[in-house]
Order: sequence, then C-alpha cells, then structure tokens
Amino acid sequence: MNPARRLGAIVLLAATLLTGCASRFERSETDGLPRLNVQSSAIAPGNGGELIAPAVLEPGDILLTSVATLGSFGIRLGTFSPVSHAVLYLGDGQVAEAVGDGVRARRIEDVVAEEQMVVAFRHPGIDAAHAERLRDWALAQVGTRYNTVGVLLNAPFVLNRRVCELPLIPGPAREFCLRGFAMVQLGASRDDQFFCSQFVLEAYNQAGLPVTTADPRWVSPADLLHMREGDVPSIPATQPLRYVGHLKYNPPPVITADGAVAR
Repeated sequence: MNPARRLGAIVLLAATLLTGCASRFERSETDGLPRLNVQSSAIAPGNGGELIAPAVLEPGDILLTSVATLGSFGIRLGTFSPVSHAVLYLGDGQVAEAVGDGVRARRIEDVVAEEQMVVAFRHPGIDAAHAERLRDWALAQVGTRYNTVGVLLNAPFVLNRRVCELPLIPGPAREFCLRGFAMVQLGASRDDQFFCSQFVLEAYNQAGLPVTTADPRWVSPADLLHMREGDVPSIPATQPLRYVGHLKYNPPPVITADGAVAR
C-alpha cells in the first residue's frame, strides 16, 4: 500500500473509532479482497439518490424526514444522522405518524411542505394484505398519546450504546451489547404509547411483517436509515430496506471561510 493510501486508511479507522460507527468486513466484488464497510449517513440526490413524486409511493413505505427546528437538529446531532423523524405512508396520499400531540393522520403533501428533507424506503416483502393490516392498525391508533418517557430514555441510550458499535466488533457481539444497554436503560419505556420510529415498527409488527426482531422502543429514525441496502445497521433488519427516492431535499447550509452561510 502506498503512503497516501496507508494514511487514508489510518484516518478512516481513527474517524470510525471516534464516532463509534458500526462496521463489518465484506469481500470486494472487484478484487475479492476483504474490505471494511463503515456505517454511512450520506444519501442525497446526486450521491446515489434521486428525486421522486408522491405518486411513486406505495402503502407501507417508510418516510424519514428532518425539519429546520432546534429539536430536529438535536436529534440529528445526538444520533449522528441526517434524519430525525419517521412517518408511515398508508396509501391514497395519507400518512400516519406519532408526534408530540399523539398519533395523527394527515396528507403527504403536508409532510413534503413542512419538512426540510423527506426520503422514502420500502420493505421488500410487503404485499397488499400486509399493507391493509398495517393501515387498519395505524388508523386505529390515531389519538394515542406520545411516548415522551420513551424518547427521554432513548437519548442517553443512543449515546451509551456507541461503545457497542466500535469497529471490528462482530455483529452478534454488537447485538448482545446493545440488548444489555437496552434492558438496563429502557425498562421503564411504555409500549402502549409511541414515538415516531416505535410507531412505524409496531405497525409492521401488527401487520405480520417485522422490520427487525429488536424491540421497537430501541429503534431511532437513524437506525431505520441504516437498515437500508448497502449500509451497516446498528440494529439488524429482517430484510434490508430498499431506497425509493427523495420526495424533498434541501442541501445543508455551507459555512464559508468568513463565517457567512451559503447554499
């Protein structure tokens, strides 16, 4: 390995150690040699993504979003992720989501108008029967209270579990470590109230098509993002989610050398 590539590898390893991103070795398709695949949050139109219209969506699609608010920024900062909210598409232009006022249903157009970014993923195993059960259950939950305690408990859990995601830790060991932290830190979280990603995962459970075998109370929007194809999940998915496209994308602001904000 030449000095430049060696330096690059060292920098990558150091960055991974500092951030505690999940990683795994995979065999390269080009030369057959093992390579380190590191968890990534980078996805945007022009970087392996595309812009789509709401008409492309199908019932059961999972929408991950972010909005330009302090709360959203705090979630994204705490989870090292570009997303802070999860929404369930029900079909016919309708979505369901768990927010501070409780579970609600609204139009997809409202989501796209209000959010800064909206990206869609699809479970590859969903069929019409799953989608119908998912929709019926989700709509029956409208008005259910928000799981505020679950969110408050999840914040330190997200940070503390980073130790489970250090490089080169095997998947089974990572999962065992995560379960240990979860049982200690999330025991008081409720399963009859919902925060956003918990609601999405419980809907899939009720439809008979679990996205993951992990307890929905453990899972953040960032975890759902990393369950996509080609990424390294912190919490394993039963099947990797397929990227559908971005319904909306506003690139983050760029800070220039003189401190000004540019786009």
